[in-house]
Amino acid sequence: MFRSILLAAASLLCSASLVQANEPSAPSVDYGKTVSIIGGCNDCHTAGYNESAGKIDPATALKGTSVGWQGPWGTTYPVNLRLLAATMSEDDWVKYLKTFTARPPMPFYNVQALDEIQMRSLHMYIVSLGDPGNPAPDFVPPGGTVKTPYTVAAPPTMPKS
Repeated sequence: MFRSILLAAASLLCSASLVQANEPSAPSVDYGKTVSIIGGCNDCHTAGYNESAGKIDPATALKGTSVGWQGPWGTTYPVNLRLLAATMSEDDWVKYLKTFTARPPMPFYNVQALDEIQMRSLHMYIVSLGDPGNPAPDFVPPGGTVKTPYTVAAPPTMPKS
């Protein structure tokens, strides 16, 4: 039993070291692209990403979409991250990512968990993509008129007992 625990602890330490060894010591555009993929940024902020099985079209990457998410909070849209990053220096971007909050379904707490190299790399990558494009549609409060397609993200309905 003790030997099994010792082997498990050694494996855990080795895998943690490998994860740390894979992160670069300085930010880079290439690492920013990796962060955007692993972090799920493209899932919502890149039109056609999911439909293309994860292929990134640099012309549309991280420009946001006009397909909204509707729930009790209203209707939200994945913002154009290119426009957002273009308004900030790398230092301002890091400060922003550490403190911003957002309406559902944006998991802002996951972004806040990124380390500084990941945040800086993400900024470098987004800025490198070029023309920022147009903003995503504005938030529509609950009960407001929505003029674009949207996905309903309602709380689950519980079965009657």
